[in-house]
Order: sequence, then structure tokens, then C-alpha cells
Amino acid sequence: MLTFFLQSSPIFAVVAIGFAAARLGWLAPAGIAAFAAFAFDVALPALVTSLLARQPLSSIFDARFFGALLGAGAIVFAATAALTALARPGLRVVGAHAQAATTGNLGFLGVPLLLALLGERATGPLAMAILAEVGLLMPLGIVLMSLGRERGGEPRRVLRDVARATLGNPIVLGVCAGLAVGLSGSRLPVPVDRFLSFVGASAGPTALFALGGSLAARRIGPHWGAVAGIAAAKLVAYPAVAWMLLRSTGLPPHWVAAGVLIAALPTAANVFVFAQRYDAVPGRISAEILLSTVAGAATFPVVAWLVLP
Repeated sequence: MLTFFLQSSPIFAVVAIGFAAARLGWLAPAGIAAFAAFAFDVALPALVTSLLARQPLSSIFDARFFGALLGAGAIVFAATAALTALARPGLRVVGAHAQAATTGNLGFLGVPLLLALLGERATGPLAMAILAEVGLLMPLGIVLMSLGRERGGEPRRVLRDVARATLGNPIVLGVCAGLAVGLSGSRLPVPVDRFLSFVGASAGPTALFALGGSLAARRIGPHWGAVAGIAAAKLVAYPAVAWMLLRSTGLPPHWVAAGVLIAALPTAANVFVFAQRYDAVPGRISAEILLSTVAGAATFPVVAWLVLP
């Protein structure tokens, strides 16, 4: 187990440096925002595109993996929504809790962590996870939060938010661009591939530093029970269900491991954006993002130890 802690500790250490830099005032909030924008809008899409474009589509996409991971996410989404609904807090809170329990930090944490543990074999699983979580589960949470408004959600606004979360997501666009190249059977021109690889090489450290800086503004606050429950659903229940479903597909071990590790990622920071937009307990979601990220520094290596050979 110590090996997996040592492999992931440098990645979480960069997050801690970003957290310290923001908390101590070494870097202004505008600086953190600039790091995050560069990582999310430029570096990560470039990295994803270059990785996917180098591999044939047949080695990247597996319907069994996609179905099992999406199924696990759907089960946890439904269970979290049902348990939340027992307290009758309204659809806004139900949608926010379910989205937080099933949308992992694939860009800022997933890419550097899985590439460090699995190398380029993680490329296909990451791409399918982005399509499953960002393309399907996150929009479902947006719809629930929108329907939970007193007057219901305006269809045009809901569609706009869903489009921004999916088709307008730079990392999703990077996945689509890489898959399009793989589907065509061609390769990127050498200068383009070198450029994308050069820019993408900065994705990991920049994204991790920006993540740490963004966490510095978050607090745990009240509602400990709900916050801990969502974090447990994300860090424990989701990977456990993913392991059961992925094991039943007959996929090779590294595919199963990749899916479970993806499910074990802490909650994505952009879940807070939608919770705030729809006034769906944004303070509680912010606290859960902080708790799941801090706890994930310990739980993720344990999961890696359990599923990796």
C-alpha cells in the first residue's frame, strides 16, 4: 500500500502547495483563476486530444466499460437522490446531492493520477468516463435542480446550461477531437502533435495547483452529516458498485482498475457552479468538494492498492 501512497502523494502535494499559496496570500484569487482557466480551457484539452489521436479507436472505446461505468454512476445517482428525497428537501437539493456523488474531478485530478498509475492505457477509460459523467449524469443533475425551482426551470435556460456543461466543455471537445482523428484512421501532423504534447505537458501541475488554490476558499461549515454522506457515496459507494459491475463484464484487469479508480475520484469543482446557479445548497456542495478532496488523498491510494496488480 505504501507504494501507491508514494505514487499519488506528489500529485496531492501539488494540490497542497496551491492551497497553501492561496491561503497564505502568495497568489491572488485572480491568479488562481488564471491557472485554472489555462489548465481547463487549453492544457487539458490539448493533452486529451494528443493522447487519443495516437491510438486506434478500437483500443480506446469498449462498450462494456462504458455501459458498466455509466450503470454504476446511475445506480449511485438514483440511490443518493432517493436517500436525499426522504428528508423532502426539494428537487434542487436532490439534484445537487446526486450530481456531487457521481461527478468526479476527471480533469484536474483524474488525468494526472491515472496517467501516473496506468500510463496511456488510461486514455480510453478517461475519455469514456468524461462522456458518461459529464455528458449524461451531470446534465441529469442540472435538470433536477432546474425542475426544483419554485416556478420550474425555463426550458431555454436549462438547455443552455446543459449545452455549456457538455458541448461547451473544452475537455469534452478535446475528447471528441481526439476520437474523430482516431475514427478517421489518420494521424495528427507531426508539428500539431508536438504542439499539443508540449502544451499538454503543463496540464497536470497547472491543474493541480489551481485545484488547491480553489479549495482554499472553501469551508466545511454545518450540515456535517449530509456532507459526509455525499463524500462517502462518492469515495466509497461509487467505486464499490463500479468494481462489481466492471468485474462482471470480463474486461481485462487494467480496464477494471481504471474504472474503479475513476469512480473513486473526489467530486469535481464545477458541481459547485451549478449548485450556486440554481441555489441548490451551494455551501454544502462546496464543503463536500473540500472534504472529498482531502479525504481522497487517503482513500484513493487505498483503492489503487486494492484494484491494481
